[in-house]
Amino acid sequence: MPINLSKGQKVDLTKGNPGLKKVMVGLGWDVNAFDTGAAFDLDASVFMCDAGGKCPSEKEFIFYGNLKHSSESVEHMGDNTTGSGDGDDEQVMIDLEKIPANIEKIAFTVTIYEADKRNQNFGQVSNAYIRIVDDSTGTELIRYDLGEDFSIETAVVVGELYKHNGEWKFNAIGSGFQGGLAALCGHYGIDAE
Repeated sequence: MPINLSKGQKVDLTKGNPGLKKVMVGLGWDVNAFDTGAAFDLDASVFMCDAGGKCPSEKEFIFYGNLKHSSESVEHMGDNTTGSGDGDDEQVMIDLEKIPANIEKIAFTVTIYEADKRNQNFGQVSNAYIRIVDDSTGTELIRYDLGEDFSIETAVVVGELYKHNGEWKFNAIGSGFQGGLAALCGHYGIDAE
């Protein structure tokens, strides 16, 4: 039975699951019946941050244009451009043992591709969630359903894994940003082109 979190809630990941090495982070969403004249393409991105909350370099920004970190600790399983169907729309594999020592936090975000151009925002998205699954057993450990808290935002920090006293914990963030992926890149210290 997974732990269902509410916004702002923090929970231990590795302490309560000794021996946990690899997790799959699944992100999913549905698009409401609004017709903006263009298809919705939501993208999951990962920011691997140091103690200062910033990415040490652009290599720690994992997204559809950079699917795998050189340490092999974080791997994005590829872009889903439609979000249709049940289950996870995009997945990220995390190898907790391979995360570089300088990485203290791994933030999971979702953005709407070309949101401004397509006149789209998270007010038109429903049933968004993040879940963490033990990759060796397939057991869902943590789930956070975002609810309908957004209106004009085009980017959302869904949640983050962070190191605390040598253990990994999960924080259900659920905070929206305007300005899409560029705003998130700025927040995490990446120069967005």
